Amino acid sequence: MDAALQLAVENLLARYVHAIDDDRLEDWPGFFAETCLYRITTAENLERGLPLSIIYGDSRAMLADRVSALRHANIYEAQRYRHTVSSTLVERVDANTARASSNFQVVRIMHTGESMLFASGRYLDRIRMKGDGGELQFEERVVVLDSRSVDTLLAIPL
Repeated sequence: MDAALQLAVENLLARYVHAIDDDRLEDWPGFFAETCLYRITTAENLERGLPLSIIYGDSRAMLADRVSALRHANIYEAQRYRHTVSSTLVERVDANTARASSNFQVVRIMHTGESMLFASGRYLDRIRMKGDGGELQFEERVVVLDSRSVDTLLAIPL
């Protein structure tokens, strides 16, 4: 086991969910490489090899556009998320790449204070280690939802 890599990946995942949960959505695209893949799909679609995604972005610029739309164009009820991420498995692919798989649950908190389990599933990540400083970025993040029933209020990234 590569303990330093494990800690670095867990740190990346923690910083990622804290940025979303703290409503620092403008920071979210910075967790990704310039050319990347971010998609949300269901376990059923993944198992069947179906390409349909609920949310899809293939570049950091597309993710930044999504944040801009959330802030300035989309109309949705005020809400926050609170993530719990656990059971992160990390595997080094080569000197500059790792794969990680982790489980997550997201509680959605509405402006009324009502809280509910909004999503559960797993993250399937391909992570690139950049430069000598070892900065990590997602090359690919596939969010696999356990349920095929998705609330139409899925506005904020998971």
